[in-house]
Amino acid sequence: MDADFRGDADHHDGTSDATPGGYADKRRPGEAVFALLMTIGSAVLLWNAYGISGFEALSSPGSVPMATSAVMLISALVILAKTLRMKTAENESLLKDIIPVVVMIMIVLLIAFGILLTPLGFIPTAALFLIISIKLLARRGWPMTLAVALGSLVVIWLVFRIIFTVLLPSGIVPEGEMIQYFRNIFASGAA
Repeated sequence: MDADFRGDADHHDGTSDATPGGYADKRRPGEAVFALLMTIGSAVLLWNAYGISGFEALSSPGSVPMATSAVMLISALVILAKTLRMKTAENESLLKDIIPVVVMIMIVLLIAFGILLTPLGFIPTAALFLIISIKLLARRGWPMTLAVALGSLVVIWLVFRIIFTVLLPSGIVPEGEMIQYFRNIFASGAA
């Protein structure tokens, strides 16, 4: 890849950037931090795998997880060393080219979804997440946003809660009472 060619002004012209890391001899913003995090994560996994059964025998329960995480750690260390030797690409920024603002907003929304799921419950949390996400990503009007978000929520709820009987956090919505009410209506109608 020609180091000077980066597509149009905002680097999103649809062309492929197939060279690992974007450049053959330079590292992109955030690449060193990511390599370091992968190394730390691999070391933690190796430590946890060792905690399963230690080095008792090749057939012990922890031998395959230890071997796998050891390969991960060695690979991560090689990648980290290679990445740290490279010079940083000057014409890119982390916020513009690697993690745009919309991606960071979606990450925050997913974290908020996980935090609010237990206190609010599935229905209100998923409704908030879908409405905000669809409004942000689709940039459509409120009627379309609400119709798609709430319609999707109804389908998701019916599939997981009614068909597959997955217990979802109820939170502030009396979901169990609503289901029982409809069961009673259908049971009396069938009798």
